[in-house]
Parts: sequence; structure tokens; C-alpha cells
Amino acid sequence: MQIPFVKFQGTGNDFVMIDKSQLSRKLTDIEIQTFCDRHFGVGSDGLIIVGASEKAEVDFEMDFYNPDASKSFCGNGSRCAVKFAQSLGLIDSTCIFEAIDGLHTGSIEDNRVSILMRPTSTFQAISSSEYFVHTGSPHHILWTSGVVDFDLIAHGREVRYSETYKPGGTNVNIAEQLEGNVILMRTYERGVEDETLSCGTGVTAVALAAAHKFKIENEVIVKTKGGELQVSFQTEDFNSFEDIYLKGPAERVFEGVFNF
Repeated sequence: MQIPFVKFQGTGNDFVMIDKSQLSRKLTDIEIQTFCDRHFGVGSDGLIIVGASEKAEVDFEMDFYNPDASKSFCGNGSRCAVKFAQSLGLIDSTCIFEAIDGLHTGSIEDNRVSILMRPTSTFQAISSSEYFVHTGSPHHILWTSGVVDFDLIAHGREVRYSETYKPGGTNVNIAEQLEGNVILMRTYERGVEDETLSCGTGVTAVALAAAHKFKIENEVIVKTKGGELQVSFQTEDFNSFEDIYLKGPAERVFEGVFNF
């Protein structure tokens, strides 16, 4: 089977994009894992299948798969999917799309894509330095200093596989405040089982935790290894958040055909 694909990246998070109309059957877990493998496949932080929706109010549907073939919501992947859907002629500059966690709106302005995140279902300040926030995917956050030199892999694996988060596990983030509303962070992603250059749901989780911890209103700027993202929101008490938007660049990298 020959499968055309397009590679996209959003602040260093890279994704294999597939037009659902080009698939003759559902991909197997092994095929998804092979696609994402950086040695034997295309290589990516996830695979996304985009297709037109049968629902009148929805412009397109997206299925996101982690490199281990598990499914979840992906913030940066969704932003790239919006850009891909535009290239397929499914949308213009605004849209409504359906992901695993429900409906989202998206918009494109130049090379920047903004998506409306779902309301945060779980927001917990575990301690003054630790948070748990669910932004479509679960995220544990540790506030610390020296984020650049921190041993994220060891810490990430310890927390990800801890009894607290069994059986599904969690993504793990470390973060520190640089100044005002500017945050530096790194992410260990479950499913990838390694550090990624960026993570949209993680950035959103850290931004909301920063708003709570540092009493930041309206917008948080988050710096990752792969680039900078903005999270805007509305809050009255710094405990609950509405109108949460994740915004940043999304770029087409290359395209090709993969043979199975």
C-alpha cells in the first residue's frame, strides 16, 4: 500500500499528516508506529488523519495517534491539522473541527494558527510547586529553577510511571517563571516516552498553572525548546478558566509517499 503524507511542525512538534480520502483502509497499530519511527519510518511526534465530517456544523475531523499508536488530544497537532485542512480545501481561514475530546474552533492568520481549547476538566494545585492540569491530555507540572539543566528524562519517567498516575500515566512538565507572564518549560511526553521540543496541551496546562500561581491575567507567553506559544484565557478567580486559546506557528515541512 502506498500512502501519501505531508510533514508539518508546530514549534518543533512534528507530525505526519494523512488525508483520510487517500486511505483504502484503517491503519494498523504497527503501521502507525512504523510511520512515526525516526529510524525505520518518516519519524514524528504523532500521526494525524484528517477528513471531511458528515456533520453539517463540523468542517473536518481529526484522529491523532501517539508514536505508540495510542490516541489522545494534541494541541500543536491540532494547530497543524487546521493548516493541513486548509491545504486540502476543507476550510478557509476559520473552522470548527472535531477531535477525540470534542469540538474546537480554529483560525489561521498568516503562518500562525489559533485553536480554542476545551474547558479544563481537572485543575489541581498539589502543592506550591506541583500542579496537575488536564487540558485534553493529563499533565503533571513541577515548578523549579534551572529548567535548562534539569534531568527531565529521569524525573519524567519517575512521575509518568508512578502509582499516582496508573494505569494511563501522565505527561510531565517542568517550568519556571522568567519574568512577568513569560514562562520557560520542557515536557516529557507519554506515548513518545521522551522529551519533545514542544507540547501544545502541556504549554496550555503550564500557562493555566502559571496564571494561578503568579496571578497572571489574560495571557501567558511560554517558551519551549522549539519556539514560543501564547495562551490567552479569561478567569475571575485563577481557579477556573474560559475562552482558552493556544496560538503559534504551524509550518509545512515536506511531503512524500510511504510504502507498506
